Amino acid sequence: MKLMDDYYTKITGILTKIKNEEEKNIQKAAQLLANVVEEKKLIYVFGTGGHSIMGAMEIFWRAGGLVPINAIFPPGVSVASSHPNTERVEGYAKFILRYYGLKRDDVIIISNVNGINPLTIDTALEAKRIGAKIIATTSRDFANSVPKNLPARHSSNKNLHELGDIVIDLHVPYGDAIVEIENFEQKVGASSTFAVCFALNSVSGLVVEELLRRGVTPPVWKSANVKGGDESNKKYVEEYINKIPHLYRV
Repeated sequence: MKLMDDYYTKITGILTKIKNEEEKNIQKAAQLLANVVEEKKLIYVFGTGGHSIMGAMEIFWRAGGLVPINAIFPPGVSVASSHPNTERVEGYAKFILRYYGLKRDDVIIISNVNGINPLTIDTALEAKRIGAKIIATTSRDFANSVPKNLPARHSSNKNLHELGDIVIDLHVPYGDAIVEIENFEQKVGASSTFAVCFALNSVSGLVVEELLRRGVTPPVWKSANVKGGDESNKKYVEEYINKIPHLYRV
């Protein structure tokens, strides 16, 4: 059980760092996104990697989560796809953002823990070209530790944390895995999913608080697996089904 104890200690240590050191940036992100929701616009979110895509999955159509989330799930990015190495393809992002309709003055959350790969950097550069604002959830230490010109890097060698208008540092160490096993070189126990889910759900909850403070009723999904869930959600599905590509009628 020592491994579980080590994993728990290190995961909670990362979450504590986010809570203590990223509060201002999380608050800034929540204020910006509250404006988006109040203006009846969409929040775009893109997890630009095989597992980073789970950041977008976590806050899309989720019980207790905000309704107007336009999650970006293009072919080839998730590890469930046949060719997840799409994250290393330069030039793909502009077509993705065009399809999902990102526009000037929109806000996009770009979630990628290492913050270095071609799809991540292309997405940020294209979003800036369009004139959208970027909330980046990434790890500075991870990105800064990746050698220049590594095949996984964008050709510019830029890092996501250098391109975000608001940056929420996930404090995930280089390599993601955090638990050592005796007589085995490779660490185990990934940490990034815990970090990004904690950060993004914290932002989402603070958006709800801010909207209530403004006197605005927050659009929030209810679990479809509790009494009244389908009925509560139906009005939101009908309102957004023609605006959010991955929403559908149950």
